[in-house]
Amino acid sequence: MAGYGPGRQPQGRAGDRAGSPARPPAPSRPRSSPARTNPAPRIAALGGGQGLSASLSALRRLTTDLTAVVTVADDGGSSGRLREELGVLPPGDLRKALAALCGDDDWGRTWSEVIQQRFTGTGELGGHAVGNLLIVALWEKLGDPVSALDWVGRLLNVQGRVLPMSAVPLDIEATVRGLDPARPGAVTAVRGQASVAATPGTVQSIRLLPAEPPAVPEAVTAVREADWVVLGPGSWFTSVLPHLLVPELAKALTETRARRLLTLNLAPQPGETEGFTPQRHLEVIADHAPDLAVDAILVDERAVTGGAFGQADLAGLEKAAERMGAALVLGTVARTDGSPRHDPELLAAAYDRIFRTHGRIGPWR
Repeated sequence: MAGYGPGRQPQGRAGDRAGSPARPPAPSRPRSSPARTNPAPRIAALGGGQGLSASLSALRRLTTDLTAVVTVADDGGSSGRLREELGVLPPGDLRKALAALCGDDDWGRTWSEVIQQRFTGTGELGGHAVGNLLIVALWEKLGDPVSALDWVGRLLNVQGRVLPMSAVPLDIEATVRGLDPARPGAVTAVRGQASVAATPGTVQSIRLLPAEPPAVPEAVTAVREADWVVLGPGSWFTSVLPHLLVPELAKALTETRARRLLTLNLAPQPGETEGFTPQRHLEVIADHAPDLAVDAILVDERAVTGGAFGQADLAGLEKAAERMGAALVLGTVARTDGSPRHDPELLAAAYDRIFRTHGRIGPWR
């Protein structure tokens, strides 16, 4: 997506509503020059929060033809406050995705830091991220969440495009077992992304409210027209699974001609997936989307051979992957500081190997 630097302003079209900027054109697939016969793959990355940001930071090293499809169920922090007060989509995960797609030059690094900057103090602005306010301001100005995000992307000169998975704010409701320690077998409904993520019980399943929400058409198109769709890493129940519960997106995921890659987390998440084995993560995906086939599942080898998951049952994990139609790919993708975070360079290298060796012969090869 072309951006504009200092002194350059996007130009409106004749006939546009006075005072309203024209909708920027959607980013098009990069064209190959005569000397370039192997264009980069077209990728759609699905998720939310820090997990999606990690994936995007890696993927933008491989292609500029990249679309992030982001969950819109956050109800905590700055996003929750803006959502409750103004009735808008929660902007936080969208902001994080935009920041992850900023370039490594001075322009990109500066804007990435600016939109992530939070106001301090205890007043009304305290805790709000600058990028959240910018996104919401453009939503109110344009009345179109997709157009507004495209304009923010142009300002930041992002390498790709960021889209919400739905144009309506969503709630996550989970079925949780053992929420009350005094009644370990009791099942309770827990509503709200922040509450589900921090639950002390064991999450059994989730659903979206409203049920069967509409997908953003551009997000559906991105999935259908991709060469690869990347799902995860991220909070399993609140960032990864919600995409599979939006009917139009789920249908596109099962019908797309793209190859599908699932990236496993580096550790169980306290609360949300505490105590989960790697196999259980895959079983949860299969339970919520039984028709979804996956081509490859990327797992950090150290995480499942004595790391955060302990000594995992690799044979059982491979069988779980096979039941989803996938090849299990072991790699080294975690940071070396011991934290459960993906290293962008290592993750990019792993993605590149998978795209080249596990995909059908695509136009980029």
